[in-house]
Amino acid sequence: MTPQPNPRAGAAVKAADRAHVFHSWSAQELIDPLAVAGAEGSYFWDYDGKRYLDFTSGLVYTNIGYQHPKVVAAIQEQAATLSTFAPAFAVEARSEAARLIAERTPGDLDKIFFTNGGADAVEHAVRMARLHTGRAKVLSAYRSYHGGTQQAVNITGDPRRWASDSAAAGVVHFWAPYLYRSRFYSETEEQEAARALEHLETTIAFEGPGTVAAIVLETVPGTAGIMVPPPGYLAGVRELCDKHGIVFILDEVMAGFGRTGEWFAADLFDVTPDLMTFAKGVNSGYVPLGGVAICGEIAETFGKRPYPGGLTYSGHPLACAAAVATIGVMAQEGVVDNARRLGETVVGPALRELAERHPSVGEVRGVGMFWALELVKNRETREPLVPYNAAGEANAPMAAFAAAAKGHGIWPFVNMNRTHVVPPCNVSEAELKEGFAALDAALSVADEYTQ
Repeated sequence: MTPQPNPRAGAAVKAADRAHVFHSWSAQELIDPLAVAGAEGSYFWDYDGKRYLDFTSGLVYTNIGYQHPKVVAAIQEQAATLSTFAPAFAVEARSEAARLIAERTPGDLDKIFFTNGGADAVEHAVRMARLHTGRAKVLSAYRSYHGGTQQAVNITGDPRRWASDSAAAGVVHFWAPYLYRSRFYSETEEQEAARALEHLETTIAFEGPGTVAAIVLETVPGTAGIMVPPPGYLAGVRELCDKHGIVFILDEVMAGFGRTGEWFAADLFDVTPDLMTFAKGVNSGYVPLGGVAICGEIAETFGKRPYPGGLTYSGHPLACAAAVATIGVMAQEGVVDNARRLGETVVGPALRELAERHPSVGEVRGVGMFWALELVKNRETREPLVPYNAAGEANAPMAAFAAAAKGHGIWPFVNMNRTHVVPPCNVSEAELKEGFAALDAALSVADEYTQ
């Protein structure tokens, strides 16, 4: 689709937004939201007709891009047939979505509890774990994000938690592996995995194994920096959970449904959790949907005992129809294989080549269509380009980098001292080439802040 400029309409949209919309995670008077006129595939555009290659996939959810005709048609057909129905009934779209998801989850995660998004999926997974074990504590990692609702944001391990953390949520944080900035003075992935597991086991011991209901981990942490765990780490966490009767919860809200080049990132590590949360890519974000995939043992806990939780829109027919269509598109069009192939043969090599040319790039890491560049002031000392949780003037280098990226036609995903490369999983090689050229130019701006 060729964007048609309409600045007057854009100004009206922007005025209404500024007058009435309260935006998340923002100081309302300090933001300047772009008015978006349309989107298709890997691109979106504003009312001036400027197109942007979306290197954020919305918020890492448009895994099949914008406006896929088969998913749009499925939503339209479902709306004409049965636009909504209460969750206590068996509805074809809901049943089929659950079946297709269960076919792809690892192990015996065959029961699906539908939610409206990722945060409430995490909330319900934790509730299930606490009721199943009769224990209260939850362990989760620093450098993690699990959602903005009350329990999920307290499980989160980044600064977005601080304003809501009353230290009363029963959450204990620990250090997960991150070799580039190791808390364990490791020099190899093997050391990092072993030392991180020793740290976690010690944390469990000192917290009291019999008090811990669950360990919650993002299989591959997303907004925290896309730190792919070293070999053996997740398997080691699984063993610790088995040893102490702790429920192992993997958060696949961002990593699931093709993002890592597998249906679920857990498949990369041959590990099966007890509970797994999902959202975002399950229907490419076309209609809000999330859920918890539940193992047989925990499902049996609620076989004759009511599960005390639910949502009015659990398994909403429009959202489930979108999920059925999205999973079908991903299977028919080889989207998961495409993400894996491009990650290995195009994205990884191209980003490493950029790193060789730009002193602002300290590390390249990722898998599939899930990558991050760690930006630094000094490669030798690994000093971050901006301080942890920087804002205002302290964040100027990252703001300048992001502005340069937008100026060159890509919309970047920046967080602290990282830029993420997370385009749709069905992005083309030509689109990636275009994006990397723009990223190359933007990194030259970041280079100006290096020492």
